[in-house]
Amino acid sequence: MPQNVPSFDELMEAAQRSAVHLEMRDQYAVGDETDDYDIWVRTGRRDADPTSEYWAPWVDMISRAVARGVVVRRARIVSEPVTDYIRYEHAGTGVNVQAGEQVRWLSRRRAADLMVPGTDLWIFDEAQVLFNHFSGSGDWGDPPMELCTEPTIVKQCSDAFEAVWERGVPHDAYETH
Repeated sequence: MPQNVPSFDELMEAAQRSAVHLEMRDQYAVGDETDDYDIWVRTGRRDADPTSEYWAPWVDMISRAVARGVVVRRARIVSEPVTDYIRYEHAGTGVNVQAGEQVRWLSRRRAADLMVPGTDLWIFDEAQVLFNHFSGSGDWGDPPMELCTEPTIVKQCSDAFEAVWERGVPHDAYETH
């Protein structure tokens, strides 16, 4: 990421009203999840301790944002039946919720008629979109992120997120069978 583009942490820390995340992949393979995912595959146990080394930085950042009045929402579009990775993600989402995120799930079939961006993203205060780029295998792309402040694109992405959110199933009601 160019040096003049704020980091994700800086964008989250600067958010004043809202931070929304749209996830649309059925498999991620980012390095910081590898060990936890491998353990889950072998044992079915997921790190769900918000104070663990894995979760604490995220929980702290989200908790601080929520405490200052930022509404943090995450919507996930998933294929059904879900992949093992989505089951893993679902198993840890309680920590996201505990930190203060609101999370909804939407089956890809129910999203078929929605116009959504081509990649995952974060939107901060309905003013900045941080596109997340991934390789075909699910690891971070090169570059991994791209910031956009073009009002038309921000609005299109915000509208897409809201359409997904409206149809989404709250985390506590979504089953991965």
